Amino acid sequence: MQTVNKQRVKKAVIAQFKLTKITDLLDHQVPGYLNDKNHYQPIKYKRQRSDRQQLDRIPRGLANMGKIIFYEDRNFQGRSYECSTDCADMSTYLSRCNSCRVESGCFVVYDRPNFMGNQFFMRRGEYADYMRMGMSDGIRSCRVVPQYRGPYRMRIYERDNFGGQMYELTDDCDSFMDRYRISDCQSCHVMDGHWLMYEQPHYRGRMIYFRPGEYRSFRDMGYSNVRFSSVRRIVDLC
Repeated sequence: MQTVNKQRVKKAVIAQFKLTKITDLLDHQVPGYLNDKNHYQPIKYKRQRSDRQQLDRIPRGLANMGKIIFYEDRNFQGRSYECSTDCADMSTYLSRCNSCRVESGCFVVYDRPNFMGNQFFMRRGEYADYMRMGMSDGIRSCRVVPQYRGPYRMRIYERDNFGGQMYELTDDCDSFMDRYRISDCQSCHVMDGHWLMYEQPHYRGRMIYFRPGEYRSFRDMGYSNVRFSSVRRIVDLC
């Protein structure tokens, strides 16, 4: 009888050891039972994946796709145009554009063709009236913001052509003056990630979108009278 009890205790210890190992792998308690042979048998179940895990299973080309629907009139009225790529001139598809609905992804829209003029960042949601956003001329072009999961790195410069003081950023900065004691930024080099730079501290005022590349002169880009004061990363999982 004593030998049988020792065997049961030994099997119980082994079962608890197996349960502990499985729990370590799955990060939470796994229900189970001892089968006819007194071996621990975990209950099979389908583990729910997080949104990011689901996204990692999607081919890269599809993961980067967004979807936005533009409408001629306010409140999603009139003719519409569905877009999932960059569009340099909306007039090719619509005579005017005064509202839109972002169904997936993130976009930057412009009030001039060829990605010029005032810019606005749009994530999933409904935008029934551009006039309330300060876009009196409607949307004339748009860019898709690709999803990105890597590091973020950019260099900002006080003057054109990478002149003056240089500072390297890897995270958001709500005030160039407070952090670096500079009142303006007129050129930048984006090495990694996608960024939004703003005219005023704390991410307010006019905005400009930067993807990886060299930007030698903001003035040549149409921002001759704008002083940029803050910048943040686009980290939205749109």
